[in-house]
Parts: sequence; structure tokens; C-alpha cells
Amino acid sequence: MISTALLAELPHVRHGFFTREGGVSGGIFASLNCGYGSGDDRAAIAENRDIAARALGRSGPELVTGYQVHGTEVATVERVWLPGDQPRVDGMVTDRKGIVLGILTADCAPVLLVDETRGVIGAAHAGWKGAFAGIVDATVAAMERLGAERRRIRAAVGPCIGRDSYEVGPEFRARFVAEDAANAAWFRPSARGAHALFDLAGYLQARIAALGLAGVTATGQDTAAETGRFFSYRRTCLAGGADYGRMVSAITLA
Repeated sequence: MISTALLAELPHVRHGFFTREGGVSGGIFASLNCGYGSGDDRAAIAENRDIAARALGRSGPELVTGYQVHGTEVATVERVWLPGDQPRVDGMVTDRKGIVLGILTADCAPVLLVDETRGVIGAAHAGWKGAFAGIVDATVAAMERLGAERRRIRAAVGPCIGRDSYEVGPEFRARFVAEDAANAAWFRPSARGAHALFDLAGYLQARIAALGLAGVTATGQDTAAETGRFFSYRRTCLAGGADYGRMVSAITLA
């Protein structure tokens, strides 16, 4: 489990960006696969989710994850929901104890947020589509509706695909630069002609900082580059694999 000092120093919040290590799944899902969307054994997934939740002082049934669709919808979580009943959302917020907000990733960026003073937490799934469309902005707005104040919200961007692993085509870069010329800073040339390497974590940090929060940090790992430590959708696809596990990143009020 990876944590950040920015959130870890808060006494009434527990959080963790979990790796693929420390679970019970085998084969290509070894070992802490927490995604029911994979073809892994459901009993193993449930046990892995319980392992993650217990690391934060909770239990598996208290861990809620959404049906992530790379959009900007945010759910206000007032009670836990069962696997299969989850809404199609990429952000969640709550002010309730006994609920663990979880984000599933395998290269996309998990973002965990908290206003400890108001007792409001949030979590967002930010692939490039969600990041560009404003999923973190929407999650912060939902936290504000629960009484959070953005000047007190802290945010942490977890492990995701790193710039050196994230090659994109010219149309991808053009989309970002057309939205804001300053976004050119998040791209550098790749070895393949008009292609470029995209810094998803850097882009997210800058975009979150512009929201006027109390602070933002990033853990800095590259999920595509560290085979033994992280699951990776891109690495799996490049290797011709058919399925892959999902890490969970989670936050709860203590």
C-alpha cells in the first residue's frame, strides 16, 4: 500500500493506493486483484477487497466502487452498495463513516480527496478522457455540496501510467492543445514521428492545482513500467493479453 504524507498526517482519514501485491488471486491476476470486471474468481476478488479494506480499518463489504465509464458523473454515497448494483460513475463523495470509497485502475489515475475539517471525502477515476472532461472538478463540486470548502480540500494522485510509457498519436495532443495552448507542456516528442509522450499525472496535478485546493501531490509511480508491482491495461494489450487485474485506491473517514 502506498500513502502520501499530505493525507497521512490527517488523524481522521485513512487512505491507501494499493499495488497488485499482497492478495490471494493467481495467474495473470496475481495477486491483489480487486476488480469484479475481470475474469478472476469472484471469491478471490471479494477476499482481496476485504484485505484492502482491513488495511484501512474497515471490512470488504464497506468498500464501494463504481461502474467506471470514463465520464464525469459523481455519486453521493449514503450507504454501501453490493457488487452489481453500483451506478455508472467515475467519482464518489461521502460524509459518512463506515464507507470506504474505492477507485479501480490499471493505468488510469486514481485521485483521493478530503476536507478533514468538514468530514467529507472524495475519490475519482481519471483516465485521459475523464481528466480532460473534468471528473476531478465535478468531484470537488460534489464535495462542496456536502459542505466541504475547496480551500481546505487536499488531493492525491496515485500510481498511473507514466509519461515514458504513454505514447499517443498527433490527434490526441492536438485535442489538448486546442483546449489550452499551455497543455503542450504535458507532451514531449516520442521516437515515432508525429507521436508524443503524455504526462497524465502532471496534467492532473496542474489541473487540480488550478481549482484552488489546499494542496495536491502525486505518488509518482508508472504502472505500465513496473510489471511485478502494478496491473497495466496498456502493458497487457501490447503483450497480446486478453485480461488483466485492477488495483484499488481507497479512502475512508476514521
